Amino acid sequence: MEEVGSFFSGMKHVRHFTPSLFLSLVHVCLVQANYAPYFFDNGARSTNGNMALLSLSEDTPVGTHVYTLNGTDPEGDPVTYDLTYEAGSRRYFSVDKNLGNVTLIEELDREKEDEIEVIVSISDGLSTVSEKVRILVMDANDESPEFINTPYIVEVPENTPSSSSIFKIEAIDKDTGSGGSITYFLQNIHANKFTIDRHSGVLRIKTGVTLDYEKSRTHFVVVVAKDGGGKLRGDNKVFSATTTVTINVEDVQDTPPMFIGTPYYGYVYEDTLAGSEVLTVVALDGDRGKPNSIHYCIVNGSEGSFEISNTTGAISVIKSPNQLKKEVYELKVKASEISQEGDTSDHVFAMVIIRVVDLNNHPPTFYGENGPQNRFELTMYEHPPEGEILRGLKITVNDSDQGANAKFNLRLVGPGGIFRVVPQTVLNEAQVTIIVENSAAIDYESSKVLTFKLLAIEVNTPEKFSSTADVVIRLLDTNDNVPKFSSDYYIARIPENSPGGSNVVAVTATDPDSGLWGEIKYSIYGTGADLFLIHPSTGIIYTQPWAVLDAEVNSKYNFYVKAEDTDGKYSLAEVFITVLDVNDHSPEFNENIQEKTMIIGSPVKIEAIDQDAEEPNNIVDYSIMQADPANVFDIDQSTGEIKLKSYIRSLDIIHNITKNKDCIWSLVVQAKDRGSPSFSTTAVLKIDITEEIKSRVKSYILGLKKRPWTIYGICMSGVLSTISVTMVISTIMYWKSVKRSKLHPQGKIRKIIRGPPRRTVC
Repeated sequence: MEEVGSFFSGMKHVRHFTPSLFLSLVHVCLVQANYAPYFFDNGARSTNGNMALLSLSEDTPVGTHVYTLNGTDPEGDPVTYDLTYEAGSRRYFSVDKNLGNVTLIEELDREKEDEIEVIVSISDGLSTVSEKVRILVMDANDESPEFINTPYIVEVPENTPSSSSIFKIEAIDKDTGSGGSITYFLQNIHANKFTIDRHSGVLRIKTGVTLDYEKSRTHFVVVVAKDGGGKLRGDNKVFSATTTVTINVEDVQDTPPMFIGTPYYGYVYEDTLAGSEVLTVVALDGDRGKPNSIHYCIVNGSEGSFEISNTTGAISVIKSPNQLKKEVYELKVKASEISQEGDTSDHVFAMVIIRVVDLNNHPPTFYGENGPQNRFELTMYEHPPEGEILRGLKITVNDSDQGANAKFNLRLVGPGGIFRVVPQTVLNEAQVTIIVENSAAIDYESSKVLTFKLLAIEVNTPEKFSSTADVVIRLLDTNDNVPKFSSDYYIARIPENSPGGSNVVAVTATDPDSGLWGEIKYSIYGTGADLFLIHPSTGIIYTQPWAVLDAEVNSKYNFYVKAEDTDGKYSLAEVFITVLDVNDHSPEFNENIQEKTMIIGSPVKIEAIDQDAEEPNNIVDYSIMQADPANVFDIDQSTGEIKLKSYIRSLDIIHNITKNKDCIWSLVVQAKDRGSPSFSTTAVLKIDITEEIKSRVKSYILGLKKRPWTIYGICMSGVLSTISVTMVISTIMYWKSVKRSKLHPQGKIRKIIRGPPRRTVC
């Protein structure tokens, strides 16, 4: 205090004291007295405070208001908020400095960063308080499973037992919980030879299934890894991934060797030197994956004249040609597999024919089974499978020259694209094979005989020697055609008065096959076929002998006709038959035509029905044939309406015309159809002419004559009514008498008083 006093006393000695200096001193005093602002405490799941204990799902959309910073200043000064990050850290949030609203500005990814450190601060303008908080990023199912250590290539021996485990597939999902759990399954499980454990990912061979290298060397299996699903932006999401496992089947020794290029022919010429190679036989291990080496040897037939290389299969002559005693040698050669351990396992035999020939320059020559031949014939069925060999042709071609002089080409001359010849280039000798290329062109119906020329022509000689042989192929028919109708449907018409057995229509089908296969049998079936028959060989459809056609009953028939060959091949056509109406019915009047009551001014109508099915046979015209007098009535030709002449308007006029007081006329009316020939019917019609009121009563009475049951009903009603009234009156009288008896019991005792006897007066 003394210092302060001395300070102010010192101020008294200062003549010029500035106001700014004074304010600065006051500000210093106030600063020393300021208290720092602070954040409000926040608990779990709180959305305001200092962001401590805050957790956010990684699928929270950018721009979402996620928190509100909230604090206060002890002096009540306004506070501002701020967020800062350590150097190199990503800024995920922004804050409204005045309101403290925190907004997500960067997408979250738990798999990359599951905690975010943020420095939150609050300031009252003088003091700033900062706190470091950690925000937890919660998982959402936003990751798909990922296969690791791909690609998957598995080597499996073909003799691996079924149900064996062959590989383990592994996938990871960076999500947690159910979204991070993975199950496995295979696509096209029914077509696969494999199965997978849905939890462990272990791939196995299906139970009861074996692998075979010779049938399929590689299998491709598509594996699907699927997570357990979870929430993503409010929806349940399930993610999956696929990968392909390549399974290579390893070969094991289970197939014997086989010779390639059989049959084998070799030639030794007169100038061939001893030790020269004649030909080489080649055998391969049937197990092509890991083949064993082949060991060759001659079993018999050599007679000391030939030897074979154990490793290459090259056969050499070891004697000079003039020492060879035979023209043809047949060597039996054996090829054996040698395992890696040196053991001999499977083997196979082949015959090698070696000819000893002179050195001559001859053109190529064709040979049959009995020697040289320039014509080869074969009989075969049409349409053999494409790729089939014509085994019936035993053709060998030979050129006795040596080296390049013995090389020639083979080709077929004739219709192209039907057959091909193998081989196309020959050295010395070869067995000629003709193979089917176009089966459809080998058609008996198109050509019964196919003729080709087999041409052999030298390649590298100046002379170009050549030779030809005719190849004649005679075809045998097969049932390769289906009977075919000339039309898919047949339409026929038949008059209804046709007698039974009448022809209706003839159907025609053809089968180009020969013999019995080309014979066609016809039949009909269907609901409309009952009245018809068909000749099995001619196809003529006719009516049953007993059939009676009636257009008025049924005018349309529909059924199917079948053309079938002897082998059961068939086709169908549809038959539509219309029964034509003929005029075979006369018009018939209604039963109530006999009497009519005509009111003056109103017509009466007659009606006749013609039962014919079609027009004009069932159209009826009406006419009055006879009336006396004849000028009283007119009739409408089409409707049958009868009316008085226009001048007759009252009964008085009618009385003037006739003396008949009853005014009853008898008319002869005719109903005639328009058919050809026409039929008609006549009837007598009685017409009672009356006026309107009288006619109603009279018409009713006259109508009763035609309704006897109505008259009977009226009479019975009267009788029953009379009986009913009588019974009611009797009942009433009976009950009245009973009532009087109850009131006056003595009423039933009557006292009879007899008077004195009368006297007779004389």
